[in-house]
Amino acid sequence: MADCLFCSIIAGTTPAQIVLDTPAVVGFLDIRPVFKGHTLIVPREHVPTMVEMTDEVMVPLFGAARSVADAVRTAFGAQGSFVAVNNVVSQSVPHLHVHVVPRTKGDGLRGFFWPRTKYADDIEASEYAGKLRAALAG
Repeated sequence: MADCLFCSIIAGTTPAQIVLDTPAVVGFLDIRPVFKGHTLIVPREHVPTMVEMTDEVMVPLFGAARSVADAVRTAFGAQGSFVAVNNVVSQSVPHLHVHVVPRTKGDGLRGFFWPRTKYADDIEASEYAGKLRAALAG
């Protein structure tokens, strides 16, 4: 897609610190990392969000994310990683991408990046679960 930043990185017209380059996916450092080494894994094919992703894209994309999540331990001495995908909300570039953020206990990042909530009770939780089961069933 002509006006997509990630497509231009994949095409080589916008510079990036490429860390992974395969026939199906490209991985590069995020220019505003949560922690240094924060990597974005993107499919070469322009896919706006996870919802539009095909199975043919999913396997190499998440296989690459798994490889990078493993590699950050060796490369940076990380104990683990935070792996995430945004869909529309908080997705600054409308091209599917997986964040792999190196993590170490005590790194200062507290849980998720957003506030947590609670269900009022088991009945409310059951209602939410039922709505989601119904939507999944179609």
